[in-house]
Formats: sequence, structure tokens, C-alpha cells
Amino acid sequence: MEPLATGTACGKVILFGEHAVVYRRPALAVPLTQVQATATIEPAEAGITIDAPDLQQIVSLDRASPASPLAAIVRLTLAHLQLPETPRLNITINSTIPIASGLGSGAAVSTAIVRALAQWANVMLDEAAVSALVFEVEKLHHGTPSGIDNTVIAYQQSVYFVRDEPIQLFNVAAPFTVIIGNTGVISSTKVAVSDVRQGWEADRGQYEAWFDQIGAIVQQARLAIETGAIDQLGPLMDQNQALLRNINVSGLELERLIAAAKDAGAAGAKLVGGGRGGNMIALVNDDNVAAVSAALKDAGAVSTIVTQIK
Repeated sequence: MEPLATGTACGKVILFGEHAVVYRRPALAVPLTQVQATATIEPAEAGITIDAPDLQQIVSLDRASPASPLAAIVRLTLAHLQLPETPRLNITINSTIPIASGLGSGAAVSTAIVRALAQWANVMLDEAAVSALVFEVEKLHHGTPSGIDNTVIAYQQSVYFVRDEPIQLFNVAAPFTVIIGNTGVISSTKVAVSDVRQGWEADRGQYEAWFDQIGAIVQQARLAIETGAIDQLGPLMDQNQALLRNINVSGLELERLIAAAKDAGAAGAKLVGGGRGGNMIALVNDDNVAAVSAALKDAGAVSTIVTQIK
């Protein structure tokens, strides 16, 4: 049977600026098209059911908690489309994006659902509308999200992002290659963000100084990317990672992979996303991409993704 509608969405990687972005410093993020979430809508006998086998969840909309992100994005989208919650639909979610690992899995799933429902309703939603709907559900995932995940994924473009400011796209003057290594450790971004908030409240002066330093690194990285000075990015990654250690969002598994990548020739490496687990990223070139990939796997990476930023 042909599906009634299908929606897809890619993942994302924050190159520089995570956590500080919550405190209105800039961040650079890019879409990760090698992984994606897909929402498929098919007819059902009764009500709306959301089946997410990767999450081991089956959600019935009429009985779902308001705290369920899957139910929330369906309800929000139907309300936005001015449709009742009474269609008989089965929405199946499949995703190749690692869960709770800093690659935007939650935002991608929500985006795929919005796009599928809009297609089913024969309504064109622009990127801003999709992003706004997904952002509301990001609050359930992350508590106080910056808005960067929904923005990059909905627009599927590289963005220079500052919270509550207009989106700025940035250009990549010379393509460069990164390897993303997955620790296999599931980590809650919501918890990490909350812990950073507690540290900030306890010592605002120190944390604000660290966030300022991260913001300055982001500015330098954007200039390097837009002028093709890719050799500057490795040291900037290392500096960003040192500051992320200061705010206590790294972890043993992340540090093991970062050290392995550096020892194998990566120009720089850092965690991505919320930290405490999930993924790290390393800057490589054609000469050492194979060696760094092998080193990451030897150091315990459960998977690696090689992607070109362009």
C-alpha cells in the first residue's frame, strides 16, 4: 500500500559554540545529511497512532501525555493546520540518527512529522513555520533549548546562530572534512543544560567569562571558514573543547575518542551537542582520514561518520 504522505529531515552538527549558545553567544552549525529521520503516514482503523520502533515507543494520540514529544508535535501541527485530532492515521518513524548523542535526533523526528502531516493535508509550510513548531517540542527534550537544532534542520543550511536574533547563513569558502565518532553513551542534553545552569547560577562571573571565550572562538571559526583558512579550525576546536571541559560537559569516553583522534593526526577535536556522551568531531584531511577513523574505532567508537562540510 502506498503511504498517504512521507516527510524526512536530516541531522545536524554544531561545529562550535554549544552550551554557550543557550546564553546568547553565537554558534556555528551545519546539516548532517548522511543520517535522517523519516515519518510515513498510512491509513488506520481508528485514531492517530505514532509508532517509533527506534525509540521503542507506540503512542496513541488520544491517550498520550502532554509531556510526550511525539504526541506534542502531532497536536501542535494539526492545530497549526487548523485540523481536528480525529483523522485515522498511523505515523511510523524511522531514523538513522543516533538518539541522545548531539546530532539533533529529536528535532529531526519532529521535523519529519511536521512535513509528513503538512503533505498529507496538502498544505505548504515554509521553513520558518516548521522550525517554530519543532522549537516548541524542543522545550520538552531540552528544557531551555537554544533553538539551533530546529533552525539548522528545518532550513537544512549552515547557520551562524544567536538566540533570539535573525538567522544568518554562512558560506564555506573551501570544503573541509570531519569525522564524527559516537561514544555509544546515551546522554540527556536536558540534564547537561540544567547542570550548566546550576554552575552558572553558582558562579556567574566565571561562567560568563567562559561563554565569552567560546563566543570569540565561534567568531574566529566563522571568519576562517568563510575565508578558506581551514588550518585555523583545528586549534580552535581544541580551545573550544578545553572550555567545554571547564563547564563539566565532557566525559571519559569523549576524552578517549578525542585523544585517539588527535594522536592519529586530526588537526583538532571536540565534543558535539550536549556532551557527557554522544558524539565528538575531529578535523581531518585526505591523508589521515583512514587513520583517524581506525583509531576512533580502536578507542571504542561504536560508529563513525565521515562528512564533508561545504
